[in-house]
Amino acid sequence: MKLPPYADLLGATLQWEEGLPVLAMPFGPDVLGRPGFVQGGAITGLIEVAALAALRHQLAGEGGGRVKPINVTIDFMRGGRQRVTYAAGTVTRLGNRIANVEAIAWQESRDKPIASARMNYLIARG
Repeated sequence: MKLPPYADLLGATLQWEEGLPVLAMPFGPDVLGRPGFVQGGAITGLIEVAALAALRHQLAGEGGGRVKPINVTIDFMRGGRQRVTYAAGTVTRLGNRIANVEAIAWQESRDKPIASARMNYLIARG
């Protein structure tokens, strides 16, 4: 699976856990916000790419399709520190024209997310 170019700017890499895509973004000067923390836009971008990867992965099993974001809601729970940040998406509903995806970003434990998102996508199949 090919990630969008923005993932390269973040330094994000694609990993697979239990057959599902997970993104990993190293901490570095390109994602530095206030001293010692990951910039909020970098976290948001990582979550958005993770949600898109999850949706594309699921669509690939159904013949593919093009997607266009309708809306994005991000909730920040805590600041991202100087360590690797992970993100993964879950498709909660996949209809003929609309998909709902939830995604989280975490650092030390998936049980302690630093941010979460809910996204809706328009799907053009085939």
